Amino acid sequence: MRFVKKILLMLCLCPMMALAQLNTDRITAIGRNALYYEDYVLSIQYFNQVIKVKPYLAEPYLYRAIAKIQLGDYNGAEKDCNSAIKNSPFLPGAYYTRGFVYRQTEQWEKAEKDFSEALGFSPENKTYMLLRADVRAQNKDYARALEDINFLLRKEPRTASFHFEKGVILMNSNDTLGALASFSDAVHYEEQNAANWSARGLINSMLGNDEEALYDLTQAINLGSKWAGDYINRGVLQYKRHNYRGALSDYDKAIDLSPRDGKTYYNRGLLRQELGDYNRALDDYNTALDLAPELTEVHYQRGTVNLQLRQWKDALADFDALIAVYPYFLPSYYLAAQAKTALGDKKGAFVYQHKASQLEKDKEKIQRAKKVNTDAQLAANQPQKKDRRKEFSNRAAQNKPDVTDAADTYESEARGSVQKRYADVVNEPNIVLSYYGQTPSLRRTGYFHYMVEDYNRTNALPSPLHFSVIDLALTAEMVSKHFDQIDKLSRQIDRVEEQKLKGERYADLYFARAMEFALVQDYNSAIEDCNKAIALRNKFPIANFCRANWRYKLLEFKREAGEATTADQLKLEFEVLLRDYDEVIRQQPDFAFAYYNRANMLCTQRDYEAAIRYYTKAIEVDGEFAEAYFNRGLTYIYTDENEKGLNDLSKAGELGIYQAYNLISRFK
Repeated sequence: MRFVKKILLMLCLCPMMALAQLNTDRITAIGRNALYYEDYVLSIQYFNQVIKVKPYLAEPYLYRAIAKIQLGDYNGAEKDCNSAIKNSPFLPGAYYTRGFVYRQTEQWEKAEKDFSEALGFSPENKTYMLLRADVRAQNKDYARALEDINFLLRKEPRTASFHFEKGVILMNSNDTLGALASFSDAVHYEEQNAANWSARGLINSMLGNDEEALYDLTQAINLGSKWAGDYINRGVLQYKRHNYRGALSDYDKAIDLSPRDGKTYYNRGLLRQELGDYNRALDDYNTALDLAPELTEVHYQRGTVNLQLRQWKDALADFDALIAVYPYFLPSYYLAAQAKTALGDKKGAFVYQHKASQLEKDKEKIQRAKKVNTDAQLAANQPQKKDRRKEFSNRAAQNKPDVTDAADTYESEARGSVQKRYADVVNEPNIVLSYYGQTPSLRRTGYFHYMVEDYNRTNALPSPLHFSVIDLALTAEMVSKHFDQIDKLSRQIDRVEEQKLKGERYADLYFARAMEFALVQDYNSAIEDCNKAIALRNKFPIANFCRANWRYKLLEFKREAGEATTADQLKLEFEVLLRDYDEVIRQQPDFAFAYYNRANMLCTQRDYEAAIRYYTKAIEVDGEFAEAYFNRGLTYIYTDENEKGLNDLSKAGELGIYQAYNLISRFK
C-alpha cells in the first residue's frame, strides 16, 4: 500500500499526456481512486476500458502495472510498464515501477538500469537512489551501493532511514563493526523506531555483546515490534542467561506472530525438552516437521524425546529418517540400536551397532563420504522439475488455507490484496445455458452469442436462455414452479402427438421440457427429451450444446453416487458428449463456449495438449475469454510450461478472475 500511494503521488507530480476526451479522463480518475482505496481488481477493469479505446496512452498501462504489482503479478506488470515506456519513453515513474518489478523478481542488473534511467530524469530523487543502492547491494556491488547511500547522507545527514540502509549494506558485506556504527546512528536520530533497535540488537548478538543485544531487543519489543525474529533472538539470549521462563515467553510470542515458522517451534521444543516437559516438546517437534520437513535435525531431538517417553517405534523411525539423510552421523546408529533393544530385537540392534563400529574404524572413508554427501546436498538444492499436476491436485484436494498472511478484511472478496486469499487450484467450470444467468460482474468474457439471441426472439421457451458460470441453488418455490411447467409442457406434447403434428414447434416443446428437467436435476429425462428435439429438427446446435453439458453433469452425479462405471464405459460416454461439442463447432464455428467446454472435458481426461489447442481456439474467437485464459494457464503449468501458464493467469486476472493472483503468487 505504501508503494501505491508513493508512486501515485509521484505520478501526479509528473507531466502526463493529457487525455483528449472527458470520458477517458473520468474513467482513468475513477480507476486511480479504486487503486488508491485498494480495489486493485476493479481498478484494472477501468484501465482496461481506457486502453481499449486509446492504446497509445502511457498512463493507463502504468496504473494497471501498479495494480498488478499489488496483486503479485510481476510478469503482467512488466509487460504493462514496457507498453507505457514504448508509448512515452520520458516517464521516470514508468522506469521506477519497472525497476521495482525487477527488484521483486531479483533481476538486479535490470532493476539497477531502470532506477538509473529514472534518476536521469530526476537526479535528486531519494526513492530512486535508495532503491538503486538496495539492488546494487543485492547484486553484491557494495562499493557502488555505499556511494549512493553516502550521497544521500551528505544531503541529509540526520535521516535515520539512510543510516539504517547503510547499516544493512555494511552487514551484508561482513563489515559488522561498520554496521554497528550505522545502526547506532539510526538509533540516535530516531529512537522511537523499533526497527533501528532491532537491527542493532542483531549485530550486537552476532558480535557476542549479549548484554547490549538484550537491551536493544528489549527496546525494540517495548516499542511494539511485530517481528517474530526479535522475540526469537531475545529468547536465545534469555536461554543463555538461564532465564528459562523469559525465553519460553519470548518463543510463545514469536509463534503468535509467525505461526508458520517451523524453526520457532523447534527452538521452543529444545527449551521444553531441557526443562523435562517431554510431551509438549514432542508436540513442538511434530509441528516443526509438519511446517518445515527439511529441518532434518529435528528428527534427532524428537527421537531422543521419544526414547524418554518409551515410544520405541517412533524413536526408531526418527533415527532411520536421520540416517537416510546423514548416513555417517554415528549417534543415530547407537540410539537406533537402543530403540531396537527396547523392542526386544537384539539382532536388529546388533546390525546398527555393527554398522556404527565399521564406520568408526574407517575415519578417512567417513571424511571422503562427508565431502560426497556435501556435494550431493548442494546438488539437491538446485531447482528440480516438479510434477505440477500432482502438486496442484494435492493442493486442491487438501483445500488448505494459504500459508501467506491473511489478506485484509473487506466486505467484497475482490478488494485489497486478493492474492493472499486462498484459491483452489481447479479449472473454471463449464459455461452452460440456463434460464438463470449467473456470471461474475468483473469478468470481461462476452457472455453473448447471436445464435442464442436469435433463438430467444422466437419465444419458443417459457423464458429466455442466458449463459451461466455459477450454479444457482433453486428454492423450494422455484422447484415447484418447474415441476408445474413440466406438467404443462407434457400436456402440450401429448396434444401435438394426438394431432400428429411435426416440425420445429414439436422439437421446441421437447427442448423446453428438457430444460425444465435439467433445472430440477433430472438429467436422464432431460437427455431423452433433447434426443427427440435434435431428431425432429435438422440443425439444433443449442440443443447439442446443452445435451453435452447435461451428459457431463450426469457423469458427475454417477461418480459422486459411487455408481460402478468401467473405464471403457466412461471413455465411451466422454466420446459421446465430445461429439455433441464437435457438432456445435461444425454448425457454429464462432461459438467459443463449445471450444472451451470441450477443452475442459479433455482436461478431465488428462489430454492436456489437446485441451490447450481448444482453449486457444476459444481465445481466438473471443480475445477476452477470461475463463479460457485461466484454464489454459493452469493446463500449461500442469505440463511444466510455467512461463506460458503464468502469462495466461496474468491475463485472466486482468480480465476479472481475481483468484488468478493467488495462484500466481504461489507458483511464480
